[in-house]
Amino acid sequence: MDTFNIQGGKKLRGTIPVMGAKNAAGPIIAATTLIRDSVVLRNVPDISDVSAILDIVESMGASVERNTDHSVVIDATHLDVATINYDLIKKIRFSIFFLGCLARRFGKIQMAIPGGCSIGSRPLDAHFSALRDLGYECTVADQWITVEKKSDPRGSIVMSEFSVTGTETAILASVLCDDSVTIRCAAADHVVQDLCWFLNAAGAEIGGVGTHILSITGVKSLHATEYTIMPDPIETGTFIALAAATRGSIEIQNAAPEFLSLEMRKFEDIGVTCALKDVRRSVHDTYDLATIVPHVQHSIRPIKKLHSMPYPGFTPDLMQPFALLMTQAQGISLIHDWMYDGRLRYVSELQKMGANITVMDPHRVLIVGPTPLYAKEIMSYDLRAGATLVLAGLIAEGETVIRGVEQVDRGYERLEERLQKLGAVIHRTHAAESNENAE
Repeated sequence: MDTFNIQGGKKLRGTIPVMGAKNAAGPIIAATTLIRDSVVLRNVPDISDVSAILDIVESMGASVERNTDHSVVIDATHLDVATINYDLIKKIRFSIFFLGCLARRFGKIQMAIPGGCSIGSRPLDAHFSALRDLGYECTVADQWITVEKKSDPRGSIVMSEFSVTGTETAILASVLCDDSVTIRCAAADHVVQDLCWFLNAAGAEIGGVGTHILSITGVKSLHATEYTIMPDPIETGTFIALAAATRGSIEIQNAAPEFLSLEMRKFEDIGVTCALKDVRRSVHDTYDLATIVPHVQHSIRPIKKLHSMPYPGFTPDLMQPFALLMTQAQGISLIHDWMYDGRLRYVSELQKMGANITVMDPHRVLIVGPTPLYAKEIMSYDLRAGATLVLAGLIAEGETVIRGVEQVDRGYERLEERLQKLGAVIHRTHAAESNENAE
């Protein structure tokens, strides 16, 4: 495992850019397998999960050109699903998006069950329910999924839950159908919107983008296009929490604040204002871009209760950084993440550092603050927990060692290098170096 060594207590100053959205890049890259032509994607984050899904596309015979300016050129004209890299499929959650794409293109696909973060049970029922309504037969046996086109789609399908990835699977399986499809109870998250905007740029006809009812008129084919992936709202929220926790003077550049409306309201409720400047429209004229300047007014206030909700509610991916802030708040806070039953493993690591946190049940924690944090050797169990522990290390007294930081690499591009530019004392020790030192 790689480790981060962090010397806490440093005042952070400067600007930090927001990279492309991880969870938008995944389905958009998978969607290129529906296009028998060249696609140019811009603002693609250079992170391990994105690299893995590009490797999967390439393993099927697509041409993939990765450039140093965060652009990727993909030509999936010639695909052979027989050569797909199943080892990578098993490692990343992103691979779920190939179900709808490849079943649509080839009529049938057999695929290993996808991997991803260990954050509790994440069933695929919503995906299978949508695919069956769209005329596909889905079977699971011995850790393998088989999806085969059997009949025409229903004119209107209802998602069994507000599943983001389930909605994206339904969209990807619908855009090239022969009929019109209405998807009700669709998730409306930023990543769903970005996928729809990309597909429309390639010739799809998707209406209702940003709402819970999507209307899709099937088209015969999609065409070549260039598309810029949106900035990552989760990364943006993490950096707001970073600025607040360290009381730093940080400007967060290239953010898309409208996808964090409730989150920014909750930051304001606890005493963290977020001023906007340099507001402008995105390149595709679909949302505003801005620089966000967070500021802690006096002290951080507790929050009576914070719970995750479907978009535009508070995203579960920012619950952990917000919980860290509550360890520094003046009072008692309740954090309720009802969506995942295995996402509280980071709490034990914060407790090691001195945080006063009580686990009420698999979904709720009670936090009493403020408590000083002290450096410890801790473990990153998943992506968002890892980023939260980096923030904890930056405000802790002493040198914190975080193991398993490959989890952080899955969603944050070169995080330690960007934090160093703000004045953070953080460096990475690679696994090989650690082994040599141990010897």
